[in-house]
Amino acid sequence: MTLLAGALLGIMEESGESILTLTEGLEPDEFFASRLTRHEVLRLLRVMTETAANVPNDLKQQMAEIEWSGWAVLDTQLKVAGGFERDAIWFAIRSMVPATLMWLRVFRRNAPQLFSLAT
Repeated sequence: MTLLAGALLGIMEESGESILTLTEGLEPDEFFASRLTRHEVLRLLRVMTETAANVPNDLKQQMAEIEWSGWAVLDTQLKVAGGFERDAIWFAIRSMVPATLMWLRVFRRNAPQLFSLAT
């Protein structure tokens, strides 16, 4: 894999882990009432959606277990609605991010070359 692909996957991992840390133990109402946390999580979700959009198609095919089309839909929702589609955001936080991180860990363990930053 290329240096770019490894970097993109690393960005997705780091952003996802930050989202989980920021939202740990929060209920939806608490999250949406917290302006600072909500703002940072939305920023990180945008990083994840934009990064997912830039992952090369051949890599997406190799990592078909990740819901790439779901990230594309979320990207559109965040851009169109300004990031305030509560159900989509909460679904991303509680379902998409953890599932993506799980698969990234599996791929990192089983195919570490995909994450290589060596040229």
